[in-house]
Amino acid sequence: MDIDRPDVVAEVAAAFGDYEKALVAGDAAALAGWFWDSPAVTRFGVADRQTGAAALHAWRSAQPAVPAGRRLYDTRICTFGSDLATVTTLFGYPDGSGEGRQSQTWVRLAEGWRIVHAHVSVV
Repeated sequence: MDIDRPDVVAEVAAAFGDYEKALVAGDAAALAGWFWDSPAVTRFGVADRQTGAAALHAWRSAQPAVPAGRRLYDTRICTFGSDLATVTTLFGYPDGSGEGRQSQTWVRLAEGWRIVHAHVSVV
């Protein structure tokens, strides 16, 4: 199995970048589109949990954009073959309200790269 093929890492980095732009913009429709449209998709948040695409889409639609000035650092993308990747990143805000941690599992599906599992926490 090829680990961290540069072409696959670049594809996932582009998808993750577009996801992050949608998150900062508060674009619920775009964000929902980045998740696997399945009852099996799971997202664990800071104080919430969604299981299934319908629950995730409903929750996301009710959320505001993230606070201004969100900054990512120590972002790591690891790919396994051409169809599976993990993305981990740390994030923070200008007010220093705490370090956030975000991890996602991405899979290449027929419709393209999609998040099949996500976890967000704050220290």
